[in-house]
Amino acid sequence: MQKLTSSVYTFEKLIRNDFLYVDKTEYIWKLISEGPASFFMSRPRRVGKSLTVSTLKAVFQGKKELFKGLAIYDKEYDWKEYPVIHLDMANCDARTPVALRKYLARVLVEAASSHRVSVDIHEDELAASFESLVRAVANTKDSPVVILLDEYDKPILNALATPEAAACRDVLKGFYSTIKKCESLERFVFVTGVTKFSHVSLFSDLNNLADITMHADYATMLGYTQEEFEKHFAERLDDAVRRLGIPREQLLDEIKTWYDGYRFHAKSATVYNPVSLAQFFINGCEFSNYWFSTGAPSFLLEVIRKTDFNFERALNEPVMGFAFSAFEIDRIDPLTLLLQTGYLTIKSSFVELGETQYYLDFPNREVKAAFKTYLISDYSALPQETVGANVFQMAKAIKARDIYLFMDLLKTFFAAVQYDVKTDAEGRFQLLFYSVFLLLGVHIEAESRTSDGRIDAVIREGDCIYIFEFKMNQNADAALAQIREKEYYQKYQHSDKRIFLIGANFDAASRQISEWKIEEA
Repeated sequence: MQKLTSSVYTFEKLIRNDFLYVDKTEYIWKLISEGPASFFMSRPRRVGKSLTVSTLKAVFQGKKELFKGLAIYDKEYDWKEYPVIHLDMANCDARTPVALRKYLARVLVEAASSHRVSVDIHEDELAASFESLVRAVANTKDSPVVILLDEYDKPILNALATPEAAACRDVLKGFYSTIKKCESLERFVFVTGVTKFSHVSLFSDLNNLADITMHADYATMLGYTQEEFEKHFAERLDDAVRRLGIPREQLLDEIKTWYDGYRFHAKSATVYNPVSLAQFFINGCEFSNYWFSTGAPSFLLEVIRKTDFNFERALNEPVMGFAFSAFEIDRIDPLTLLLQTGYLTIKSSFVELGETQYYLDFPNREVKAAFKTYLISDYSALPQETVGANVFQMAKAIKARDIYLFMDLLKTFFAAVQYDVKTDAEGRFQLLFYSVFLLLGVHIEAESRTSDGRIDAVIREGDCIYIFEFKMNQNADAALAQIREKEYYQKYQHSDKRIFLIGANFDAASRQISEWKIEEA
């Protein structure tokens, strides 16, 4: 049984050290087999972008012996060695254009040194310096070059929520324009990143890239399909069944719920997060949020907070295809950003009046639970541990059918929230309620919110149904009256379950739930 790793992303190191590699070289061959080409692919972090770049690098370096037993080994390919210029932006921590220019200059110096060419590198003339490097390498090796650009957008994401973002983008725009300018000297170009900025914003001078981000042929190129997972982890699954003492099918369902669910084309299969799967088995088959432990989405949370993003609508209403489009730095759509970064994904699609529409959701339990905890922590200014502990106690109360204890815990939670009274308290209040309810781990049905900020939620647990209405700066009676007036309970009256109506009021001045009332329908 091959070794598992979640920290090695170099193809050659994986193969030579007998680590597990799930064969994706059929996709690699498809990319490189048609002669000179340039591709762009965006994917969430930690799903295999860097390993894909490393695999391409090994192919173009002619290291055929590394691929014995893999799909590409017996394909019609000449295994000619090409000079590879590998630019990796993953470690860039620059947040200003000055710092970014210095970083890019260092990257070029290192690339020139690795190819043993002499090139004058100037921070104020990065595009010209990059072009000189490409020409020098091509001339010295008497060969077209391969350019592999990994995490191209990291420098922009560093500064995304700052005034420096546009300036950093402009630095990169000039720098990356060299790739198009040197097209005649290139055998192959592959650009990866988390997000997809528009051609106008960043790639106006690099418009020859074929975007395969949502291409059906490459939808499962990164991550593991169900078939790949069960094939390559068969022995480990047997061990896990014995260790956990549960049936194999139950184990498979649980792992799927936690770590599967990413979909990159409406009609494609879903894929597992490879890092999370590896961590699950490495850590003794313990279910946990491994993906989030590798980094919090701070830039994304800030964008969501600044735009008062409506999560309820995003998770309950269909969206058009434009939600998957590229975006501009000065007009960031949180929904697009959530999709590109992997926090939301396609769950289903349908065609209406000739237009494909999509229903979105969190890909799996890992992402949903961890992201909501981060989100509530960010909005409430409470530590993540405090948020998790509070929600856990509330979930226990609901499962024990103790709605009075639940409301007491909810009131205590909001009493601890540190609101900034200068912000839109109503929008923050609504999002916090919705996020807390999603985190409870019970069946939640969210209703529509009206323009004055009202929100309804329904919890179905055991033989009880709880219908909630929350008001701001009114009273609990008004909330109950709203439930009766709209007759939210009617569709549940034939369910043979007890139905409870809960009205609560949030007082913006005291920043607390001022009162709540319960009655049985």
